[in-house]
Amino acid sequence: MHAYIGSGPYCYSNSLAMMLGKHAPSTGVIETLTGSPFGAQLEDGVLPFFDPVGWHPEIGLAAAIESLGWSCVRSEGGSAEEALDRLRAVCARGPALAGPLELGLLRYRPNSGIAVGADHYVVVLAVEGDTVLLHDPQGHPFATLPTAAFLESWRAERMTYIDVPFVLRSDFQRRQDISPTDALKSSMPQAFQWLNGASAAIEELAEVATDGLAADTRDLLSTFIIRVGARRLIDASASLDLIGRTEAARIAADQSRQIGGLQYPVVTGDDSALITALRRLAPGYDRLRTALAP
Repeated sequence: MHAYIGSGPYCYSNSLAMMLGKHAPSTGVIETLTGSPFGAQLEDGVLPFFDPVGWHPEIGLAAAIESLGWSCVRSEGGSAEEALDRLRAVCARGPALAGPLELGLLRYRPNSGIAVGADHYVVVLAVEGDTVLLHDPQGHPFATLPTAAFLESWRAERMTYIDVPFVLRSDFQRRQDISPTDALKSSMPQAFQWLNGASAAIEELAEVATDGLAADTRDLLSTFIIRVGARRLIDASASLDLIGRTEAARIAADQSRQIGGLQYPVVTGDDSALITALRRLAPGYDRLRTALAP
């Protein structure tokens, strides 16, 4: 198995790594600790994601922070003015992890300005007057936004997995010295649980594809879902190998390769090849679950 090195949409894992600084494990380990690689789901019966049923980034971040022995203050809500005051106060003490934000409203990004329902996480470095200074892990160090524009994105109105806006994590403290391998070992029972139902979800996606994918589903698969799904599993494979779960690592690497292989048929519209590939992919999740059984 050859590890993947390169870009990928790992916004919350990269942001958390920035917050943990020199104590941070690799982003691949962080992503594995979030639980995201261990599952698949079909949201509303039509929209596929290569992450577990019931999982979302807020759950994943909390799991990774705790398993690595860290704590932080998570705050949320209030009016826009109150949220900005809170952000100013927090950043006076140090950087903070903000998100989810609406990716489409981060106006320093090319072709932005329209909410598209895509979530994103960043590290806010400072609030200087009417300007927010931040590190965007998707290729924009030291990006700046007017405070009003940042608040518009930070409101994250189309993010269904949060109930209130302006979510912020600050004041990170290392409570225990937990090694990446010990953290990974402790996360395996939850990984096993997350995998329940994943094979069935992929089989269901294959059935959906027999009637033709909707244009927005095909676009999301080609621009985001396949890329992040394959990346998560190849990183999970490396993490599993790190703790001696060699059979699970082999299966995860094979799943990653198969997900990566979906890109070409999705982009070219070869739905027959896509359906065949999905049906080949589906049983692997049950095999991975069996390999991770306690």
